[in-house]
Amino acid sequence: MSKGPSLFSDFGKKAKDLLTKDYSSDQKFTLASDSETGLALSSTVGKNGALSSGNVTAQYKRDNTTLDVKIDTESNQILTTLTVIDILPSTKTIASLKLPDYDSGKLETQYFHEHATCSLAVTASQSPVVDVSATIGTPSIAFGAETSYTTDSCKFMKYNAGVSMTKPTSNAAVILADKGDSLRFSYMHHLDQLDRGAVVGEISRKFSTNENTLTVGCSYVVDPHTIVKAKLNNHGNLGALLQHELKPKSYLTISGAFDTKALEKYPKFGLALSLKP
Repeated sequence: MSKGPSLFSDFGKKAKDLLTKDYSSDQKFTLASDSETGLALSSTVGKNGALSSGNVTAQYKRDNTTLDVKIDTESNQILTTLTVIDILPSTKTIASLKLPDYDSGKLETQYFHEHATCSLAVTASQSPVVDVSATIGTPSIAFGAETSYTTDSCKFMKYNAGVSMTKPTSNAAVILADKGDSLRFSYMHHLDQLDRGAVVGEISRKFSTNENTLTVGCSYVVDPHTIVKAKLNNHGNLGALLQHELKPKSYLTISGAFDTKALEKYPKFGLALSLKP
Protein backbone atom coordinates (compact mmCIF):
# COMPACT_ATOMS: atom_id res chain seq x y z
CA MET A 1 0.00 0.00 0.00
CA SER A 2 1.18 3.52 -0.76
CA LYS A 3 2.02 5.87 2.08
CA GLY A 4 -0.71 8.43 1.50
CA PRO A 5 -3.56 9.84 3.61
CA SER A 6 -5.53 7.49 5.82
CA LEU A 7 -9.10 6.38 5.23
CA PHE A 8 -11.83 8.67 6.53
CA SER A 9 -12.83 5.99 9.07
CA ASP A 10 -9.37 6.38 10.65
CA PHE A 11 -9.76 10.12 11.34
CA GLY A 12 -9.40 10.53 15.12
CA LYS A 13 -9.12 6.77 15.64
CA LYS A 14 -5.98 6.87 17.80
CA ALA A 15 -7.56 9.34 20.23
CA LYS A 16 -10.78 7.32 20.34
CA ASP A 17 -8.87 4.08 21.01
CA LEU A 18 -7.04 5.65 23.95
CA LEU A 19 -10.37 6.70 25.47
CA THR A 20 -12.31 3.48 24.81
CA LYS A 21 -10.10 0.49 23.97
CA ASP A 22 -9.87 -2.26 26.65
CA TYR A 23 -12.33 -0.48 28.98
CA SER A 24 -15.14 -2.85 29.99
CA SER A 25 -17.57 -3.65 32.80
CA ASP A 26 -17.77 -7.42 32.30
CA GLN A 27 -15.60 -10.45 32.93
CA LYS A 28 -13.94 -12.09 29.95
CA PHE A 29 -11.52 -14.96 29.43
CA THR A 30 -9.79 -15.59 26.09
CA LEU A 31 -7.56 -18.49 25.08
CA ALA A 32 -5.71 -18.14 21.77
CA SER A 33 -3.15 -20.08 19.76
CA ASP A 34 -1.56 -19.94 16.34
CA SER A 35 0.56 -22.14 14.10
CA GLU A 36 3.27 -21.78 11.49
CA THR A 37 0.76 -22.71 8.77
CA GLY A 38 -1.02 -19.36 9.21
CA LEU A 39 -3.97 -20.66 11.23
CA ALA A 40 -4.90 -18.84 14.46
CA LEU A 41 -7.66 -19.94 16.85
CA SER A 42 -9.21 -18.17 19.83
CA SER A 43 -12.11 -18.87 22.19
CA THR A 44 -13.73 -16.26 24.44
CA VAL A 45 -16.15 -16.69 27.33
CA GLY A 46 -17.70 -13.59 28.90
CA LYS A 47 -20.16 -12.65 31.62
CA ASN A 48 -21.97 -9.35 32.08
CA GLY A 49 -24.19 -9.47 35.15
CA ALA A 50 -26.40 -12.53 34.79
CA LEU A 51 -25.82 -12.79 31.05
CA SER A 52 -23.17 -15.13 29.64
CA SER A 53 -21.81 -15.21 26.11
CA GLY A 54 -19.05 -16.83 24.13
CA ASN A 55 -17.48 -16.98 20.71
CA VAL A 56 -14.94 -18.97 18.77
CA THR A 57 -12.75 -17.28 16.15
CA ALA A 58 -10.53 -18.79 13.48
CA GLN A 59 -8.20 -16.85 11.20
CA TYR A 60 -6.21 -18.20 8.29
CA LYS A 61 -3.57 -16.16 6.44
CA ARG A 62 -1.97 -17.11 3.16
CA ASP A 63 0.07 -14.67 1.10
CA ASN A 64 -2.19 -11.61 0.57
CA THR A 65 -5.39 -13.34 1.68
CA THR A 66 -6.93 -13.51 5.16
CA LEU A 67 -10.03 -15.51 6.10
CA ASP A 68 -11.78 -14.84 9.42
CA VAL A 69 -14.62 -16.97 10.79
CA LYS A 70 -16.36 -16.06 14.07
CA ILE A 71 -19.07 -18.13 15.75
CA ASP A 72 -21.07 -16.04 18.23
CA THR A 73 -23.19 -18.01 20.70
CA GLU A 74 -25.02 -14.89 21.92
CA SER A 75 -26.48 -13.95 18.53
CA ASN A 76 -26.34 -17.47 17.05
CA GLN A 77 -24.53 -16.12 14.01
CA ILE A 78 -21.47 -17.05 12.02
CA LEU A 79 -19.54 -14.06 10.71
CA THR A 80 -17.23 -14.77 7.77
CA THR A 81 -14.83 -12.14 6.43
CA LEU A 82 -12.49 -12.54 3.48
CA THR A 83 -9.79 -9.90 2.95
CA VAL A 84 -7.60 -9.82 -0.15
CA ILE A 85 -4.83 -7.28 -0.72
CA ASP A 86 -3.73 -6.18 -4.19
CA ILE A 87 -6.27 -7.94 -6.38
CA LEU A 88 -5.65 -4.73 -8.26
CA PRO A 89 -2.59 -2.60 -7.44
CA SER A 90 -2.93 -0.57 -4.21
CA THR A 91 -6.32 -2.03 -3.29
CA LYS A 92 -7.83 -4.01 -0.43
CA THR A 93 -11.06 -5.97 -0.96
CA ILE A 94 -13.20 -7.12 1.96
CA ALA A 95 -16.20 -9.47 1.63
CA SER A 96 -18.29 -10.30 4.71
CA LEU A 97 -21.38 -12.37 5.43
CA LYS A 98 -23.36 -13.19 8.57
CA LEU A 99 -25.06 -16.58 8.51
CA PRO A 100 -27.90 -17.48 8.52
CA ASP A 101 -28.81 -13.90 7.45
CA TYR A 102 -27.95 -14.08 3.76
CA ASP A 103 -29.04 -10.45 3.24
CA SER A 104 -26.19 -9.27 5.48
CA GLY A 105 -23.53 -9.74 2.79
CA LYS A 106 -21.26 -6.78 2.13
CA LEU A 107 -18.51 -6.13 -0.40
CA GLU A 108 -16.01 -3.32 0.16
CA THR A 109 -13.08 -2.11 -1.92
CA GLN A 110 -10.48 0.31 -0.62
CA TYR A 111 -8.02 2.13 -2.89
CA PHE A 112 -4.82 3.76 -1.63
CA HIS A 113 -2.91 6.40 -3.57
CA GLU A 114 0.00 8.65 -2.69
CA HIS A 115 -2.31 11.66 -2.37
CA ALA A 116 -5.79 10.13 -1.99
CA THR A 117 -7.73 7.17 -0.65
CA CYS A 118 -11.29 6.03 -1.25
CA SER A 119 -13.63 3.29 -0.13
CA LEU A 120 -16.76 1.86 -1.75
CA ALA A 121 -19.00 -0.64 0.05
CA VAL A 122 -22.26 -2.21 -1.15
CA THR A 123 -24.60 -4.47 0.82
CA ALA A 124 -26.15 -7.55 -0.77
CA SER A 125 -29.65 -7.00 0.63
CA GLN A 126 -32.83 -6.55 -1.41
CA SER A 127 -32.48 -2.82 -0.82
CA PRO A 128 -28.72 -2.25 -1.19
CA VAL A 129 -26.98 0.45 0.79
CA VAL A 130 -23.96 2.13 -0.79
CA ASP A 131 -21.28 3.62 1.46
CA VAL A 132 -18.67 5.90 -0.11
CA SER A 133 -15.76 7.71 1.51
CA ALA A 134 -12.79 9.63 0.10
CA THR A 135 -9.82 11.57 1.40
CA ILE A 136 -7.19 13.75 -0.22
CA GLY A 137 -3.92 15.10 1.13
CA THR A 138 -0.75 13.70 2.63
CA PRO A 139 0.12 11.56 5.67
CA SER A 140 0.47 14.84 7.61
CA ILE A 141 -2.82 16.52 6.69
CA ALA A 142 -5.88 15.10 4.96
CA PHE A 143 -9.41 16.24 4.13
CA GLY A 144 -12.18 13.69 3.76
CA ALA A 145 -15.89 12.97 3.56
CA GLU A 146 -18.24 9.99 3.63
CA THR A 147 -21.86 9.35 2.74
CA SER A 148 -24.37 6.50 2.78
CA TYR A 149 -27.04 6.13 0.08
CA THR A 150 -30.11 3.89 0.37
CA THR A 151 -31.36 2.65 -2.98
CA ASP A 152 -34.94 1.83 -1.92
CA SER A 153 -35.69 5.35 -0.66
CA CYS A 154 -33.15 7.09 -2.94
CA LYS A 155 -31.92 9.14 0.01
CA PHE A 156 -28.59 9.92 1.60
CA MET A 157 -28.79 8.54 5.14
CA LYS A 158 -25.63 10.27 6.33
CA TYR A 159 -22.93 12.63 5.18
CA ASN A 160 -19.90 13.48 7.29
CA ALA A 161 -16.79 15.53 6.61
CA GLY A 162 -13.58 16.23 8.44
CA VAL A 163 -9.90 17.04 8.51
CA SER A 164 -7.05 15.09 10.10
CA MET A 165 -3.59 16.40 11.05
CA THR A 166 -0.81 14.02 12.03
CA LYS A 167 2.69 14.69 13.36
CA PRO A 168 5.29 12.33 14.83
CA THR A 169 4.28 13.30 18.39
CA SER A 170 0.62 14.27 17.97
CA ASN A 171 -2.51 13.96 15.87
CA ALA A 172 -5.75 15.90 15.72
CA ALA A 173 -9.07 15.54 13.93
CA VAL A 174 -12.18 17.67 13.42
CA ILE A 175 -15.29 15.84 12.18
CA LEU A 176 -18.69 17.29 11.27
CA ALA A 177 -21.17 14.40 11.52
CA ASP A 178 -24.86 13.47 11.80
CA LYS A 179 -25.78 15.53 8.74
CA GLY A 180 -24.17 18.60 10.29
CA ASP A 181 -25.86 18.18 13.69
CA SER A 182 -22.72 17.28 15.66
CA LEU A 183 -19.13 18.47 15.72
CA ARG A 184 -16.25 16.54 17.31
CA PHE A 185 -12.68 17.66 17.90
CA SER A 186 -10.02 15.32 19.26
CA TYR A 187 -6.34 15.80 20.00
CA MET A 188 -3.71 13.33 21.23
CA HIS A 189 -0.15 14.15 22.17
CA HIS A 190 2.64 11.70 23.00
CA LEU A 191 4.60 12.71 26.08
CA ASP A 192 7.97 11.70 24.65
CA GLN A 193 9.54 10.12 21.59
CA LEU A 194 9.78 6.75 23.38
CA ASP A 195 5.96 6.61 23.47
CA ARG A 196 5.89 6.00 27.22
CA GLY A 197 2.63 7.87 27.55
CA ALA A 198 0.07 10.10 25.92
CA VAL A 199 -2.63 12.61 26.80
CA VAL A 200 -5.86 13.06 24.86
CA GLY A 201 -8.79 15.44 24.81
CA GLU A 202 -12.09 15.20 22.96
CA ILE A 203 -14.83 17.81 22.68
CA SER A 204 -18.16 17.02 21.05
CA ARG A 205 -21.21 19.22 20.56
CA LYS A 206 -24.75 18.25 19.58
CA PHE A 207 -26.33 21.32 17.99
CA SER A 208 -29.95 20.12 18.15
CA THR A 209 -29.79 19.65 21.94
CA ASN A 210 -27.04 22.17 22.78
CA GLU A 211 -25.24 19.37 24.60
CA ASN A 212 -21.48 19.53 25.04
CA THR A 213 -19.24 16.68 26.18
CA LEU A 214 -15.61 17.12 27.16
CA THR A 215 -13.50 14.03 27.80
CA VAL A 216 -9.85 13.97 28.83
CA GLY A 217 -7.67 10.92 29.22
CA CYS A 218 -4.12 9.71 29.53
CA SER A 219 -2.00 6.59 29.32
CA TYR A 220 1.36 5.82 30.84
CA VAL A 221 3.79 2.95 30.36
CA VAL A 222 4.92 2.02 33.88
CA ASP A 223 7.36 -0.59 32.60
CA PRO A 224 7.74 -2.67 29.41
CA HIS A 225 4.93 -4.96 30.61
CA THR A 226 2.49 -2.61 32.37
CA ILE A 227 0.24 0.19 31.11
CA VAL A 228 -2.18 2.36 33.10
CA LYS A 229 -4.93 4.52 31.61
CA ALA A 230 -7.53 6.95 32.97
CA LYS A 231 -10.30 9.15 31.60
CA LEU A 232 -12.85 11.66 32.90
CA ASN A 233 -15.65 13.62 31.24
CA ASN A 234 -17.65 16.68 32.27
CA HIS A 235 -20.63 14.48 33.22
CA GLY A 236 -18.58 13.05 36.08
CA ASN A 237 -17.82 9.64 34.57
CA LEU A 238 -14.40 8.47 35.72
CA GLY A 239 -12.66 5.40 34.28
CA ALA A 240 -9.35 3.73 35.00
CA LEU A 241 -7.52 0.72 33.58
CA LEU A 242 -4.44 -1.37 34.31
CA GLN A 243 -3.05 -3.83 31.77
CA HIS A 244 -0.17 -6.16 32.54
CA GLU A 245 1.58 -8.53 30.13
CA LEU A 246 1.94 -11.78 32.05
CA LYS A 247 4.10 -13.27 29.32
CA PRO A 248 4.50 -12.52 25.58
CA LYS A 249 1.03 -11.93 24.07
CA SER A 250 -0.80 -12.87 27.30
CA TYR A 251 -2.52 -9.99 29.12
CA LEU A 252 -4.44 -9.31 32.32
CA THR A 253 -6.64 -6.20 32.15
CA ILE A 254 -8.48 -4.70 35.13
CA SER A 255 -10.76 -1.71 34.50
CA GLY A 256 -13.25 0.30 36.55
CA ALA A 257 -15.85 3.02 36.04
CA PHE A 258 -17.28 5.39 38.63
CA ASP A 259 -19.93 8.13 38.51
CA THR A 260 -18.57 10.97 40.65
CA LYS A 261 -21.96 12.73 40.58
CA ALA A 262 -23.82 9.71 41.98
CA LEU A 263 -21.77 8.56 44.95
CA GLU A 264 -24.54 6.23 46.11
CA LYS A 265 -24.06 4.01 43.07
CA TYR A 266 -21.61 1.12 43.13
CA PRO A 267 -18.62 1.41 40.77
CA LYS A 268 -18.40 -0.99 37.84
CA PHE A 269 -15.44 -3.30 37.43
CA GLY A 270 -14.21 -5.29 34.46
CA LEU A 271 -11.72 -8.13 34.28
CA ALA A 272 -10.21 -9.60 31.10
CA LEU A 273 -7.65 -12.39 30.88
CA SER A 274 -6.15 -13.24 27.50
CA LEU A 275 -3.75 -16.19 27.32
CA LYS A 276 -1.69 -17.26 24.35
CA PRO A 277 0.42 -20.35 25.14
